Amino acid sequence: MTFLRDRELKGVEWVSEDFYARTVHLGNSKGWIKVTQSQKKNALMLEFSHSLAPVLPALLNRVRDLFDLNARPEIISGHLARDKVLAPLVKANPGMRVPGAFNGFELGLRAILGQQVTVKSGTTVAGRLVAAFGEPIVTPFSELARLTPTPRRIANASVDQLAKLGIVSARCKSILGLAQAQASGKLSLDSGNHHDPEATIGRLAELPGIGQWTANYIAMRALRWPDAFPNGDIAVRNNLGGVTAQQAEEMSQPWRPGAVTPCSISGKIRCNRRRK
Repeated sequence: MTFLRDRELKGVEWVSEDFYARTVHLGNSKGWIKVTQSQKKNALMLEFSHSLAPVLPALLNRVRDLFDLNARPEIISGHLARDKVLAPLVKANPGMRVPGAFNGFELGLRAILGQQVTVKSGTTVAGRLVAAFGEPIVTPFSELARLTPTPRRIANASVDQLAKLGIVSARCKSILGLAQAQASGKLSLDSGNHHDPEATIGRLAELPGIGQWTANYIAMRALRWPDAFPNGDIAVRNNLGGVTAQQAEEMSQPWRPGAVTPCSISGKIRCNRRRK
């Protein structure tokens, strides 16, 4: 919740100490959701507007992706605890899950806007993008008043329009490239629609201004690929002892899901191995 609250997208999301809420646009349905922790058992409680009933299966999948509910922390922790580097981290953070994404395109925008800036700065600019290009929506909550901008609407924008929001030219081109690829169907960043995460990472890396770090970050959070690893991330490298990206990659080999037994982190995720 702290992670989500620090990255709250104003107008689209509302994150408090006790709940996560957001606006939703799935298919032809628009509405809102609110997620809280059950007080009686280890479960999340989902409240949603009646307008989203026609897309309930897709809605539930998105919520599961966001909160990483398909993960099996006991299997993951059991495997990672055998590594001398990760063992103390696993012990200090029992049951750790990876925050996902409710909307893949939204996460892609966040990833680009967050390149080489602080979380606060990236989130602030993302809020401006929502205010400028997000469709207004009426909900019972004043905090939830906009939908995430659609790929098509962003794709039709100009570099100048985006630059006025405080986005540097290079990132404007990255955002437009991502939006155009998503709007044309050449790219899909929602976990239920991709077939080959490695191919998606490759297509992402071909877009202007999107390198391997951004592509793997999107694969990790939006595509829910358990084998994604942004080895060039400076925070990751520093926490591994100030190693290089290549050294981080080498260190990560024993951590990969292909080494987990049984051969599945969840019932729906195959044990993927990255091709060299």
